This record gives sequence, structure tokens and C-alpha cells, in this order.
Amino acid sequence: MINYVWFFMILAGVITAASRGEIHLVTEGVLKGSEQAVLVAAGLLGMVSFWSGVMKIAQEAGLTQALARLLGPLARRLYPQVPPSHPAMGALLAAMSANILGLGNACTPLGLKAMAHLQELNRDSETASDAMCTFMAVTASSLTVVPTTIMALRLSHGSRAPAEIMGPVALATLCSSAVAVTLDALLRRFTRKRVRR
Repeated sequence: MINYVWFFMILAGVITAASRGEIHLVTEGVLKGSEQAVLVAAGLLGMVSFWSGVMKIAQEAGLTQALARLLGPLARRLYPQVPPSHPAMGALLAAMSANILGLGNACTPLGLKAMAHLQELNRDSETASDAMCTFMAVTASSLTVVPTTIMALRLSHGSRAPAEIMGPVALATLCSSAVAVTLDALLRRFTRKRVRR
């Protein structure tokens, strides 16, 4: 679906530029956008490498396992259908830990692994389970304490204090996570009531 959206946006831009007789703007936009993408990617590379290294050190030192143990009671409450000893719970905790540490690039493969394990527990392979929906809500709202990617972007654009956003980001993502979890629970109750009728 997203491919159609991107195609429509590109096509609309080309048609608009052609109808105004300024088709050269499309080429200029592509070249400038490509140049900016390379600059941002190069700036992000160092920061993401640094934080990925920090994450690896944290794993080796047992800090991520400690964070996962700390998140265990919360995860058992969020995902009551998932047995605590099932590999899905470990994958869920790892993905949540990566999100909290702002490592979205590390969270993606962990999230896919968690979804695969949740699918093993799913009775209906055609419909997402409650745990899957909750995981999507939690991951999309993404409670973040250390926003590494945003700090890297700020640094690549010349910020003198890229880490000063940690407090506001933590507060904003805490609010978004609370809203996502609350809406997830309310919508689940609402749909169950409708099904019973």
C-alpha cells in the first residue's frame, strides 16, 4: 500500500512540474535530495555505530538483561496471553529495551522476531492476536529515554547540545506510550462487547 502512496506522490509532483513548464525542478529536487540523504546518512553512521557499540557493551555487561528483568512485570501485564517462559516474551522484552535506549535500527529485527514468536501462539493465523496488536501499539508509540537517532540528526545539522532533548523526548514518548496502551485496552474492550452482542 505504501508503494502506491509513494508512486502517487512522485507522479503528482512530476505532473505538477510539467504542467507549469518547470520539469527541470524535478531533476534538481532529486539531485538535492540525494545529496542531503548522503550527508544525513554519513552523519548518522558515526552516532548509530557508537550507540550500537554501547548497546553491545551493555549486553555483554548484563545491563540489557537487567533492563529486561525490570520490564518483566510490565510486560507480563501488557501481554497476559504470552507465557513468561516462551521465547516470545524474551523477544518482546529485547525489543522494548532497544526502543527505550533509542535504538530503532536494533528494534526492527527484534520486533520482527517477536512477531514471529507471537504468531506461533496465535490461534488464528489470518488475524492479529491481542498481544500482536498491543506490541504494535507499544512499538509505534516507542517510549524512548535515550533518543540516539534524533541526537545524531541534531549533531549532523550542527547542534552544539544534541543531548539536551533527552528530557522532553522521554516525557513526550512516555505520554504517547500511555495513550497507546490505554487506547489499545479500550478498543479491545469495545470490540469484545460488540462481538458478544
